[in-house]
Amino acid sequence: MSVDDLDAGVTADPGADLALEVDDLPGGLRGALEAVLMVVDEPVPAVLLASALERPVEEVESTLRAIEEEYAASSRGFTLRRVASGWRVYSRSDYAAVIARFLLDGQQAKLSQASLETLAVIAYRQPISRSRVSAVRGVNVDGVVRTLLSRGLIEEMGQDEESTATLYGTTDFFLERLGVDTLDDLPALAPYLPEVDALDEIAEQGRW
Repeated sequence: MSVDDLDAGVTADPGADLALEVDDLPGGLRGALEAVLMVVDEPVPAVLLASALERPVEEVESTLRAIEEEYAASSRGFTLRRVASGWRVYSRSDYAAVIARFLLDGQQAKLSQASLETLAVIAYRQPISRSRVSAVRGVNVDGVVRTLLSRGLIEEMGQDEESTATLYGTTDFFLERLGVDTLDDLPALAPYLPEVDALDEIAEQGRW
């Protein structure tokens, strides 16, 4: 073998044989996807998986959905779900009590009622300032907002053009924790907060 032949092998595109390598693995594309999803710590969009494995997005999407259906049908302790526009392996909700006992000795860290109420206002009214959240809840929410920020459930989304107040909205982590793909998947607010129409009246009157 000549030096030129060695150079050609070294300088060849490292991704050129990737698709072939994936097919040669025992589990093929399916196994490669499972291996990647077992090590990620946040949902991964199908387009990124397709790019990494050099396979069509449509093929990756269909394979992911097939895996999701098989996991669900076999009643495994884990499942594959599309959350926050990405895919990730999760433990099944049926085993939440077991996991809580193992990790937290039965004690689950929960948000306070004030935090939940504040988070709900932000989720349904984002982007929104702290003063407007306070107006809706009738109390100061500075401390609660700091807590939600520290937990990664909300984030700053710029400033209000008129007041220059910082605006807040929910994060992808918030969607992930709720198990929904987009904000459009949140349940309708009206059945749970009969006074929701009053919020629009407050906004129209310029009180927030």
